[in-house]
Amino acid sequence: MPASLASPLLQVERLSKSVTDSTGSLDILRDINASFARAETVAIVGASGSGKSTLLSILAGLDTPSSGTVHLEGRDLFALSEDDRAALRAQKLGFVFQSFQLMGNLTALENVMLPLELAGHGAARKLAREMLERVGLGQRLGHYPRLLSGGEQQRVALARAFVVQPALLLADEPTGSLDFATGASIMELMFDLNRERGTTLVLVTHDRAIAARCDRCLTIEAGRMLAPAV
Repeated sequence: MPASLASPLLQVERLSKSVTDSTGSLDILRDINASFARAETVAIVGASGSGKSTLLSILAGLDTPSSGTVHLEGRDLFALSEDDRAALRAQKLGFVFQSFQLMGNLTALENVMLPLELAGHGAARKLAREMLERVGLGQRLGHYPRLLSGGEQQRVALARAFVVQPALLLADEPTGSLDFATGASIMELMFDLNRERGTTLVLVTHDRAIAARCDRCLTIEAGRMLAPAV
């Protein structure tokens, strides 16, 4: 196996995050170490306020740690400039949020085209259309988010995340605002797309049944990782 495939896609070492306000310093994450293999699915679980979403934001390079490193395909995210980090994110990462985060003034098709257009891809419309058809929304291309159900909006968000063929997909409670049946169908679709495209999936969830479907489950408690990281 080539070394590039044997090495972790994502490596986290001694990661900590603290914030300071008028009451003093608060440790949100403390000495997190973890590695994530290519095409692996990993659930991150823990109580509200334990640091799960903060960790996911740092893995995406959207937030910065107080100390420690995050390497994505061997590149230290926080040794890069903000512009270079954003460029790497556009090439390598997809992100799915609980609240969908769609652009309300864009149609479903335009929302999915957006990351491709930002990357300068010449076939953005064709690829976005194909991706929306794959998630079952071929008849909703021209609909704006306000005209779509919650489940349909999350399918658009999944299409937008996967259309760039990311090496890493980060999902923060992607079914948290959906009813049980809709959430189950969204998770089925997410796992199917993950298998098809060989993406590494790191998923924050409160749902133990969803976590059990992943290859590994990591638990964070009071900012510390309790489960084995490798």
